[in-house]
Amino acid sequence: METVSKARSHGGIQGVYRHEAETTRCPMTFAVYLPPQAETEKVPVLWYLSGLTCTHANVMDKGEYRRAAARHGIAIVAPDTSPRGPEVPDEPDNWQFGCGAGFYVDATQAPYDRNYRMWSYVTEELPALVAREFPVDMERQGIFGHSMGGHGALTIALRHPDRFRSCSAFAPIVQPSTAGWSKPALAKYLGEDEAAWRRHDATALIEDGHRFPEFLVDQGTADSFLDDGLRPWLLEEACQKAGIGLTLTMREGYDHSYFFISTFMDDHIAWAAERMRK
Repeated sequence: METVSKARSHGGIQGVYRHEAETTRCPMTFAVYLPPQAETEKVPVLWYLSGLTCTHANVMDKGEYRRAAARHGIAIVAPDTSPRGPEVPDEPDNWQFGCGAGFYVDATQAPYDRNYRMWSYVTEELPALVAREFPVDMERQGIFGHSMGGHGALTIALRHPDRFRSCSAFAPIVQPSTAGWSKPALAKYLGEDEAAWRRHDATALIEDGHRFPEFLVDQGTADSFLDDGLRPWLLEEACQKAGIGLTLTMREGYDHSYFFISTFMDDHIAWAAERMRK
């Protein structure tokens, strides 16, 4: 593991790191914020999954999470959204697919199946590396994300309910198998058999019996992707039928940007901290 940069922030350390990933077969970069408490003890870890077109840097530079993370004594890990590099197949003119749009799935279709294995990367390889290299308590984990990353957080939590104590999301894609801006990507990564997509669709997972105790979701009412891509009411309906707790707050006038995310970041970190203390 290579250290790209380190900086002191709110008494802790914001670091950026790079390593050769076996799952994605390319170098992967990720960010880790260690709060000051990590100097003397292992701390809970909260995973943040970013959205379309993003890298680890978007939330690190604009998410404004370090003050709250330091106050609650929580490490924040922000992976990249997809494999990158000259050998990685891409559609440079399509922001909804390829580099920056890995959708946190393990692709099964050539040529994407060689590199686009973000599910295995964020659920297996990177957690093992973080547990080995940083003072984190892997018995106290939470996960959250934005947009495509909110989709990833919901599906990972539903399929690993014993691993995570909290899950929340900013403007998540709750039903990517039918959303206009995610359905084409799932077809390219996973093939045309839509039954295979259900393992990466939060509402379908709930319909199929997967459970998680409760979710926190914030959604802006001025989000231009609300009606076509996000549709939080579908998650609300699925959770109501399954008896899953859902705190869904529609934030009047907020859009899809990091101005929205940073405004409510403290709420999500406090939500995770409360559940990781239990």
